[in-house]
Amino acid sequence: MTTYNTSDFRKGLKVQIDGVPYLMVEMNFRKPGKGNALYECKMKNLIRGTLLDRTYRAGQTLEAADVTEFTSQFLYRQMDTFVFMNITTYEQYELSKEQVGDAWMFLKDGMECSLMVYNNNPLAVTPPNHVILKVEYAEPTARGNTATNVQKPVKLETGAEIGVPPFVNTGDWIRVDTRTGEYIERTKAPEE
Repeated sequence: MTTYNTSDFRKGLKVQIDGVPYLMVEMNFRKPGKGNALYECKMKNLIRGTLLDRTYRAGQTLEAADVTEFTSQFLYRQMDTFVFMNITTYEQYELSKEQVGDAWMFLKDGMECSLMVYNNNPLAVTPPNHVILKVEYAEPTARGNTATNVQKPVKLETGAEIGVPPFVNTGDWIRVDTRTGEYIERTKAPEE
């Protein structure tokens, strides 16, 4: 089993504490006037999603978590279950609505995503940073409303609702940033 020394600690590191996988979301190095250096870490439990604060002294080690990430394809949604397939082994994984989180807003059938798995159990999914989605419904815009930064809500083909500029209409294709859920630009229909 691989271990990480405190000098290897960094944001994004996946470690195992008491048999549970954690993601290091924050790491601060502190050198007090006397004594050893301290590594203050904030870690996210990859199974439950809770946060944990731990402080380590220089020279301590943590086990690496057996967490793998690979490219998968979103197949379909059935009620509150989302089904993904590993594109190299064709193995299928089911994730709950809680595991998928807000990513459901951007998932289209056949879309490639990054799937995180621990001991062959799926933990989380990450869609591409930008996706192109069709506007299913947009309220008509009142003429003359040209104020800057005005936004109107639209419903996308995935069922999600986001704010867009007034010139976006029903049937338009838009590019959305999946990390923030924000409109980027109006675009052409994707090549199928």
